[in-house]
Amino acid sequence: MNLINEKVTHERFGMGSIVKHNDSSIEINFASENKKFVFPDVFGKHLKLHNKIVANSLEKIIQEKEMERKEEEWKREAEKELQQKKQELRLEHEKLMKNHKLHPESQMVFWCDTEEQNRSFSEWKVFSGVIKSGNNQGKPNKPIRLHQNSAVLLTAIDSEKPEKDRRILGVYMVNKDFIGKLCEDGFIPAHSEYRLQLTEQESDQMLFWNYYVNEKFPHKMTWNTGKYRYFENLWMAQILHDIVSLKSEPKEQEQAQKFFEHFCKMNQITEQELPKPNGALLRI
Repeated sequence: MNLINEKVTHERFGMGSIVKHNDSSIEINFASENKKFVFPDVFGKHLKLHNKIVANSLEKIIQEKEMERKEEEWKREAEKELQQKKQELRLEHEKLMKNHKLHPESQMVFWCDTEEQNRSFSEWKVFSGVIKSGNNQGKPNKPIRLHQNSAVLLTAIDSEKPEKDRRILGVYMVNKDFIGKLCEDGFIPAHSEYRLQLTEQESDQMLFWNYYVNEKFPHKMTWNTGKYRYFENLWMAQILHDIVSLKSEPKEQEQAQKFFEHFCKMNQITEQELPKPNGALLRI
């Protein structure tokens, strides 16, 4: 908008003529001297244009700039609130990390169908499912026992085979910053390093019920309902230990060994004191 030579009146300096202006400043020649002002802020209260048509056009520009300013202010406020929420979550996260006490059954085993098997290993995460009843019906389950010491075991059973033939497909530590109590979407992401997928031949040698047992019914091998269940830290250590022994390729064995050592460290387990597996399948 060209305002050069437009006549104006300033509340203090009187009448003048615009000699220069840009997006941020304006210079006006008054009878006594030239004065610079902030543009377009000076218009309105302090400075009036004589030309009403130009004044109306300028008013629209000022209104647009004011809206832009308010939008920027709203964005800053929203960003400030977002950062505050993030800070609150960080503090809560740090508190939970600091005060966390190891639960003896803070590992999770999943029953995966074919679609879930493919997705679990391509995306390296599993979904805990939704709550079936009550006030929170339809909301994702919170895997509240899972923490930085937790691992997720993926299992499956071939169609028409008995439950005792359930195979272990793979395993991963949860993401290093994951806290089940704070999980709102029900997805449990994998650690970037500690994750293992077994070959079909390896999986055939890793039967889940060699490790898992329901002490109330030690000879029963049933999985009645639900997509997952918690189980003992020691059992997961036994599984990882046997996976290390199962691996023949040096690089894969090294990776499995690192996983096993990390898991034991996180769960305060000593390899020398680790008992032999004694699951339901071994008690028949």
